[in-house]
Amino acid sequence: MKLLKDIKHKMMTSPLAPLVAVACNLLIAYVIYFIARVAYFLENYSIFSQGLHGKSLVDAFAGGLAFDSSAIMYTCALYIIMMLLPLHLKERSAYHKVCKWVFVVINSITLIMNLMDAVYFQYTSRRTTSTVFSEFSNEGGNLAGIMGIELLKHWYFVLLAVVLIWLMWKLYAMPRLQSSKCRNWRYYVTIVLSLVAMAPAIIGGMRGGLAHSVRPITVSNANQYVDRPIDAALVLNTPFSILRTLGKNVYSDPHYFDNKPQLEAIYTPVHQPDSTTVFTPKNVVVIIVESLGKEYIGTFNRHLDGGKYRGYTPFIDSLLTRSLTFKYSYANGRKSIDAMPSVLSGIPMMIEPFFLTPASMNDLSGLARQLDGKGYYTAFFHGANNGSMGFQAFARATGYNQYLGRDEYSQDPNFDGDKDYDGVWAIWDEPFLQFMLTRLNGYKEPFMATVFTASSHHPFKLPEQLEGQYPEEGGQPIHKCVRYTDMALRHFFENASKQPWYDNTLFVIVADHTNQSSHAEYQTDLGLYSIPIIFFTPDGSVAPAMRDDVVTQQANIMPTIMGILGYDKPYLAFGCDIINTPADQTWAFNYNNGIYQFMKGDLMMQFDGSKTKAIYRFKTDPMLRNNLAGKVPEQAAMERELKAIIQQYIDRMNGNRLTAETLQNK
Repeated sequence: MKLLKDIKHKMMTSPLAPLVAVACNLLIAYVIYFIARVAYFLENYSIFSQGLHGKSLVDAFAGGLAFDSSAIMYTCALYIIMMLLPLHLKERSAYHKVCKWVFVVINSITLIMNLMDAVYFQYTSRRTTSTVFSEFSNEGGNLAGIMGIELLKHWYFVLLAVVLIWLMWKLYAMPRLQSSKCRNWRYYVTIVLSLVAMAPAIIGGMRGGLAHSVRPITVSNANQYVDRPIDAALVLNTPFSILRTLGKNVYSDPHYFDNKPQLEAIYTPVHQPDSTTVFTPKNVVVIIVESLGKEYIGTFNRHLDGGKYRGYTPFIDSLLTRSLTFKYSYANGRKSIDAMPSVLSGIPMMIEPFFLTPASMNDLSGLARQLDGKGYYTAFFHGANNGSMGFQAFARATGYNQYLGRDEYSQDPNFDGDKDYDGVWAIWDEPFLQFMLTRLNGYKEPFMATVFTASSHHPFKLPEQLEGQYPEEGGQPIHKCVRYTDMALRHFFENASKQPWYDNTLFVIVADHTNQSSHAEYQTDLGLYSIPIIFFTPDGSVAPAMRDDVVTQQANIMPTIMGILGYDKPYLAFGCDIINTPADQTWAFNYNNGIYQFMKGDLMMQFDGSKTKAIYRFKTDPMLRNNLAGKVPEQAAMERELKAIIQQYIDRMNGNRLTAETLQNK
């Protein structure tokens, strides 16, 4: 023990002491990141355990070192420079106390970011990026409440953070050089050489390597260490994901096709009407239901739990017997803000949420603007605070005539105002849907209305008078909220069916994304996007069916509505009319952690932008266990089509060509 103390004393008092201290303290930072990654894994074990076993788990953790190095070198660069400045004035106790505070505070913040993201991951299936600051820019009050709830719920993370921060403070290595001994040439030479020695480590750490051929690592590089895109979140860390996406050009030209006519021939998002198309006006009501994963609906899951599964949506199940719906239907993203452009404008999420990117300033279209040109009155309903989640801005940008939120609800004397506020996010679904119904009754036909429900959302509360009425069956807190929203929809349809406009209305019900899951098949890279898409017409003009021959997605909703109405003008949407497109030509798309997922026929392809990583026959291999990459003849054609979709998307984002008025190439 005395020998160790002597060695430590000599190291901390030698001219090399600042460099030794930096090395020791950076090692502490690496350990903190490692512990945070273990916590991230354990908190989300049910998801990660589907694809990470033995060697693959070791590979993911080992791969994480490169991303930890980058984050640590970026965040600790100031600390390193402060420690290695060749100035004898800095070798004072007070100066090193400041350095200690800088190190501990910075690494405490990064630790907290990683632990918070371990909780947020269950809602996004990816590491948080810099767009989070825009996503929640209007949710300050809501976030404070949610964070308070989560602090109590995840008390063990709070305890872990406190212990680790305390250990950082106690274990911090501090040089003990005396200022009087720091004035000779040996000191300056040693410190300068130390700084020179650290420079390659800092630069190499930030970049992910020093070789000339090595490009700075990005979020997508994490996929080289894992087989499933969702597992890339375990390789990454949150500080890296945020730093690497700050101020970046989201849409970079992939240069797959230089020949524009060739690109247009392979795929175009431009929909041209047939010369015989006749427009038939119907009212359109699009209901986007918060977190309504397909797993919660009994009709889609009779095979679960030994055939005993009934789900949590008795009304929706009854409606499905009279509706057109699909066995293979998917969300284009994992957040509410991904769903809005996908459903209402045919713009799926690619790389980052569309209206958190500079491309959101482009000229936009969508259902509202296209139908406004046909004499429709259009309205968007969302029971949250006006401006919440950027929905009001998006509704205005896409041409809705009216936006009605919490403010308008509270001003209506026929309802109970803020007494119906859930205290966190929005007006409860049941009264807000009735509020929407009263407004629809006052609109002149034809009208198009969209409502985004909110009650089946974290923190998974019910109105006080209903507490206990919907028990937490199935082990997930969201289940009782899904039952409540299903009841609210039942009441809405019961009352709507008494209105004169009802029979001439097309109803579309779709989820924004999935949420808490209990069954393994809904925790795969594809299952995490599995949502219901339902078309219902009371007059039966859309034939009821459960189609299992097509693959569909949120971005197909706008083209399908246009097809049902017989829309007779050109428009743009990255999707297809699911009713009038041959089944073998239908497809779906989503993006996660640098991987594009493309579903067509019975194949799902995972493509990293350069090469195919995996192909699965998802209809017969729902757990995605048998990778057929390089073994199926369809791979080349699928790669070609997906590349065309990606390039069309990026070209049009960068060229502001997203409306009927900008269809011609600029």
